[in-house]
Order: sequence, then C-alpha cells, then structure tokens
Amino acid sequence: MPADLTAILPDEKVLHKTEWNHLLGNNGDITVFPTTEEEISEVVRFASNHGKKISIIGGGTKRGFGGLSDSADIQLSLSKYKGITEHTPGDMTVTVRAGTPFKELQRFLAQFGQMVSLDPSWPEQATIGGIVAVNESGPKRLGYGSARDSVIGLRIIYPDGRVIRSGGRVVKNVAGYDMNKLFVGSMGTLGVLTEVTIKLRPLPACQSLVLLSYPEEMKDAMKQFSVQLLDSALEPVALELMNPAISKRLTGLKTYTLAISFEDFEPSVRYQERVLKNMVPEHVQVSVLPEDEAVKFWERFCTSAPNAFSSKPGSVTEASLKVGLKNMDVFNLMAICGKADGTSPEAHGGLGHGLSKVHLRGSSQDVLASIEAFRAGAEELGGYAIVTHLPYAMRHKTEVWGSKPDYFFLIEGIKKAVDPHSVLNDKRYLGGI
Repeated sequence: MPADLTAILPDEKVLHKTEWNHLLGNNGDITVFPTTEEEISEVVRFASNHGKKISIIGGGTKRGFGGLSDSADIQLSLSKYKGITEHTPGDMTVTVRAGTPFKELQRFLAQFGQMVSLDPSWPEQATIGGIVAVNESGPKRLGYGSARDSVIGLRIIYPDGRVIRSGGRVVKNVAGYDMNKLFVGSMGTLGVLTEVTIKLRPLPACQSLVLLSYPEEMKDAMKQFSVQLLDSALEPVALELMNPAISKRLTGLKTYTLAISFEDFEPSVRYQERVLKNMVPEHVQVSVLPEDEAVKFWERFCTSAPNAFSSKPGSVTEASLKVGLKNMDVFNLMAICGKADGTSPEAHGGLGHGLSKVHLRGSSQDVLASIEAFRAGAEELGGYAIVTHLPYAMRHKTEVWGSKPDYFFLIEGIKKAVDPHSVLNDKRYLGGI
C-alpha cells in the first residue's frame, strides 16, 4: 500500500506506524501529511476504491475521544494543511483550512480587533477542524454558543473522494436546510473537513472575572443566587462552577468557586460588577480580577484537561467526561465528586448551559469505577455522560458514549447513506459508527 500512496504523495509526506503511534489509539498503519485539498481528496478516493479505513487527526488533542479501533489502514493528518484562505473584516467572517491551530487563527484576527468566539481546550494545539468535528465549546458557551453556532460554511471531502460545499461565506445564508449542522459534531464520520468559514465577533474592549468562593453548606443559597443572576439584566459570558479540587489548582482556593466573566465596553463591565456585588449572599468571598489576571486564569483553565500530550504510559490513568444536565443540577454533580474514590475528580460546569467537564486521575480500575459512578449519577438526574478522553485499551471496558438514544436509527441511517463502507473514522462515534 505505501507504494500506491506514494504515487499520490511524495515520500516525505508518508510515515510508517512506529513513527506516529500513540497509546490513545486512533492510529494508522501509515500516516500521510497532505498539503493540498486535491491530495486529501486523492487519499480518500484511494481508500474508498481499495477497501481501506482512514483515521483523521489534526493537532492530536482529541485522540482519546471515541474510537474502538486501535489502528486504521491510513492515518490522515491535516496538521500540514493549514492557513487562512480568506478574511473579510467588514463582513466579520474568515475562511480557514482545517489544520490551522486555533490560537494561530486568533493571533491573526487580533490584528483586526476581531476573534472567533470559542474557548476550546488546548488552543495552541487544537485545530479548527478538530474543534468543529466535535462541536467543542468551553465556559463562554453561555455568552457565545458552540462551534455549531459560529460555523456558516464548510468544504468537505465525502468518503468517496468528492469535494462538496455546504453553507457559504456570508452570514446571511438562509436558503434551505443548514447542512453545516449535519457535519459539525459528527466526529469526522461523514466527511473530511478541509475548510471552515466562521462568523467573527469584535474583541471585547474590556473583560473582568469575578470569583465567588463559598463553603459547601451554602450550596442552596448559591443556587438561588445563580437563578437570580440568570434572570437578571446582567450578561455574563461565563458562569462556571468549580469544585474545590480544580479551584485549588486554578485559583489557589480549595473551596467551591463560581467564576463569572463579563466582556463588553468598560462602563458596562464596571456597572455589571457593581450590581453583581450587591446580589452576592453574605459569607461569600468575592474576588474581582483585573483584565490581565482574568486572561491568565482562562489560559490556565483551557489547559486543565488531559489530552494526548499529557497522557503517557505509566501507572496513572487520565480520563475526562462531558456531562449534560439541567442547569442547576450542576450543583448535584459536584456532590458526586466526593464519592469517586481514588481518582481526585476535578470538575467544573456551566450554570447557564448545563454542560460540565470532569477530569479523573488514578488506577485504571478506580477510573473505570468513577466513570460509572458519574454516568449513573447523571442519568439519575435525567442527563448523560460521555467519555471524552480515555486510553484505547480502556475504551473497550466502558460505553464511551453511554446508552444509544431513541433516535440512534437516524444517525445510523445517515452514516450508511453517506459512508456505507465506513471508510472514515470507523467506530469513532456513537454506537460504534
């Protein structure tokens, strides 16, 4: 097979398995590094015509997310397919190749006073394609939404090698079904994203971060405060609750901490800070961080989760979960952390959108037990838990995606229609798709 692929790609764009393997799985017998869309299309067409499987990778930060196959025939790396293809400052849009690191794009846009309104984990390594493929978002989803809300256009290579386009390069694109939503969050199982068009926002003129630290016995008072805050005229872009373990690492305070972020013109930010202080219950410690410290806090926050760069062979197993609950049930999730023996859970969750992240470290046995404890707790509250990071060998010992939903037949039907031979990211998604 290498000889066939080198007819498509030069030798320097093809590497053998031992040079590009990882304990998290989702590897390839060989890895290819195309630098043009035509080369990507030819690789996919080759795989389709020869009955080969492809595993897609960008920066590698999400290698431990899903996947029940240790190695595909071909690992398709988009790390060399990067760069900005079009930026229209007046229209507030940018079109970028999928392998472009998120932070690299943000640095470029900052020159024009603009930004992509997303806050993914590991922004230096995470690529635009990977962020869109998993529909990633962080605490600021409350104010700005997820990747699905920012994408207005895509170029995609179908499993048979055809290049298609969905959406467009302008924000006002409302004709027909929004095909972008079919591909965003599909884990690369329906096509290879090669180009993404994103709507932008102005860089905030001012931002601040208010930290509210409180003891566990004040949970009910803080829950009432959070409901009041969300019902008020204040507009926080993040309202993130942290358990004592992750609060200690990020703020130095080993208490429950609520991180509230404001971004706007300075008079608006200062006004919201003043109103917020008057709403805070008694006996809650209030810390207002200036802009430079707020920026540093979110930088630490975005690198708090384990990923492929932190996971090394050894006795300690790292895992992460994404938990979806009703907004105020995030408080109940924090209580489960005390029952996860031996894994020192670090947890945080958005009180405005109900999505939480839980990071675990410990022996493989303790980690698996904690995963089941959090999943059972989430399901009891009417929510769900998805394992977003786990070594390959352990992903066969738990249901990464949890139980199949009632609508699974629709997802399965789409996969069979688009990729009947499971060429792309086989067994990477829900239900082993």
